[in-house]
Amino acid sequence: MNKNRLGQSELYVSAMGLGCMSLGTEEPAAVSIIHEALDLGINFLDTADLYDEGRNEELVGTAIRHRRGDVILATKVGNRRVPGREGWSWDPSKAYIKSAVHESLRRLQTDYIDLYQLHGGTLEDNIDETIEAFEELKQEGLIRYYGISSIRPNVIREYVQRSSIVSVMSQYSILDRRPEEDILPLLKQHGISLIARGPLARGILTENGRAKLKQDYLDYSIQELAGLHDQLTQQTSGSRTLTQAALHYPLAQSPVATIIPGASSIEQLRLNVAAVESAPLSPQELETIRKASKANVYTAHR
Repeated sequence: MNKNRLGQSELYVSAMGLGCMSLGTEEPAAVSIIHEALDLGINFLDTADLYDEGRNEELVGTAIRHRRGDVILATKVGNRRVPGREGWSWDPSKAYIKSAVHESLRRLQTDYIDLYQLHGGTLEDNIDETIEAFEELKQEGLIRYYGISSIRPNVIREYVQRSSIVSVMSQYSILDRRPEEDILPLLKQHGISLIARGPLARGILTENGRAKLKQDYLDYSIQELAGLHDQLTQQTSGSRTLTQAALHYPLAQSPVATIIPGASSIEQLRLNVAAVESAPLSPQELETIRKASKANVYTAHR
């Protein structure tokens, strides 16, 4: 599988990574999916301390214990659980980040994290303190690089200007083209990569996506989603599958280094890998998709 440089770092990530959130909590199934992903050429695994209350990190750690050198490992921090209380609270403080990293390292069974990401962020945060925490973790050798996971343009701009982030993780797909107006040009200008999550839009942008139309998606009604699904299916028929078109759409933008669809089964993983290893979209295909879909934009947190 093709590999792309992540920002201006020394990390080269597979064009498709594995979003580990959908692996479930059973060890045999999760480990087998991760091992299959590595065998198929995927080297980028994305998890978070938030997923399944840390269980996801534990499963990833078990799976890569003897294959650490094959993996670019990414996880996230910022959502703090308080013992005895449901849910979590937002805590981007230096003290918490520098404490939480050790718990992630323990669960992941490793002594370093390739990409440590802030799992959110607001303008009300003490951003300089948060940046200081990540920079110190780099100096201590506990992380190699850091980035943020956010869909807030105003927060992303602050980190682009004030930090040495190498990546921004954001939702990006044919149905969610919001990064195209504000985020992608900014990242390209500063040599920062986008990690595109949700490229299949909850499975809507697949051959069986019509069965998944249970609710609206961003500014698309169910009826609009059904019409767009039919249109895209018809337009891609004979040349490629809708899954292929959907996975290649984000990758056509130069700031995008990798896409991270999830997979809850080996069969689903193999289908995604086969789709991303097909030919890139032609300029004509891209134009057709853009004309059919909405150039939606961010309306909040501008």
